[in-house]
Amino acid sequence: MPYNHVPDREDPFPGSGNVFPILNACIRQIERGDGVMRRILTVFVITTLVMMVGLPAFAAVEIKIGHVLNSDHAWHTNLEGFAKDVAAETEGRVEVKIYPSAQLGNEKDVIEGLTLQTIDGGLIGGGSFQSIEPKFGIEALPYAWKDHQTAYNAMDGEIGEMLLGILESKGIKGLAWWENGFRNITNSKKPIVVPADMQGLKIRVTPDKMRLDTFNTLGASPMPINFGELYTALQQGVVDAQENPLAIIYSSAFYEVQKYLSLSGHIWGSALLCVNSSVWNRLPDGDKVIVEKLAMKWRDREREQIMAQEKDFLAKLTEKGMEINEVDKAAFKEAVQPVWNDYESVFGKELMDLVRKYGE
Repeated sequence: MPYNHVPDREDPFPGSGNVFPILNACIRQIERGDGVMRRILTVFVITTLVMMVGLPAFAAVEIKIGHVLNSDHAWHTNLEGFAKDVAAETEGRVEVKIYPSAQLGNEKDVIEGLTLQTIDGGLIGGGSFQSIEPKFGIEALPYAWKDHQTAYNAMDGEIGEMLLGILESKGIKGLAWWENGFRNITNSKKPIVVPADMQGLKIRVTPDKMRLDTFNTLGASPMPINFGELYTALQQGVVDAQENPLAIIYSSAFYEVQKYLSLSGHIWGSALLCVNSSVWNRLPDGDKVIVEKLAMKWRDREREQIMAQEKDFLAKLTEKGMEINEVDKAAFKEAVQPVWNDYESVFGKELMDLVRKYGE
C-alpha cells in the first residue's frame, strides 16, 4: 500500500521528519492500514522507539587516572569511591577509570604525559613533580611537619595554592592534595635510633636531589631505584634499607625482606590528584564543580584512612616479625639543618617562610 503524506495532520515527531522519514512513514501507514501489515508496522515502531530511548544522548568524557601503588592501598580504594561518585553525580557524563600498579607508567612517565596532554590524569606523589619544577620539593624538607594536620594546613593553604598555580602554567590541573603519609626507615641490619646509625647504610630513596642530599648529610649511602624494582633490590641485597609510609611498607610486603622498622617520620608526602588541562577543558563548568567537590570529599576520606591505618599497620608489621623502634627525632632534625640552609636558595625565601609559618 503506497505511503501518502497528509500535510495537514500534526507530525508525530515534530521537527524530526527529515531525521526519521522511515519511522514517520510507518506511523502514517499504521493510521491507514489494517490487519497483519498494521500489526507488523506497530511492532517495528515500538521496537525502534525502545531502542532510541536506550541510546545515550551524549558521549561521556572518559578520564584515565594512573598511580603506582597496589590496588589494596588507600590511594586505589578511595579513587574507586571517587570514580563511582563522579559517574553518579554527573549522571554518566564523566567516567573515571583507575589504573593501579604503574599500568600507565611510573610517576615521571605520568607527569611527562600530563604535560604533553597524552595521559589524562594521575594520583602522584607531590615530590615527584620536582622533575618539572624544583619548588615541589618543599613539602619534603626533612622534619618540616610535626604531624598530619600541620601538613594538611600547609597544602590546603598558601603553599598548596602556590604549587597548583605553577602546575597550571604547565598544562596540569590539580584537583586536591591527598596524602602519602610520613615516611619511616626499614632496613635489614639494625635498629636506627640516632643519626650515627645511618653511617654507611645503603638506602633506596626516590630520585630527587634533596632526598639524596638529606641521606648523604646523615652519613648514609642513598641510591635512587625505581619503586617497581625496590622489592627485588632489597631481596638481593643491592640496598640494605628503604624509606616509605607504613601503608606502602605493608602493602608491598617489605616485611618479607626487611627486619627493622624505625619510626623516623622524617618526611611527610602529599599525593596530588590531577588531570591534564585538555581533559579538564572538555568538561562543562557544572561538571568541573562536581569533580572538584568530590576530589576534596575523597581527599578527606583518604587522609582519615591513612591516619586510622597507622596503628593497624604497626600491629600487622609486628605480627609479620618486624622489630619496631622509636628514634631520637630531635637529634635527626638537628642533623639535617644543613639541608634546610642549602635549599633556601632553591625554594626561595617566600616558600621557606611559609614552611616555617605552618610548621610552628
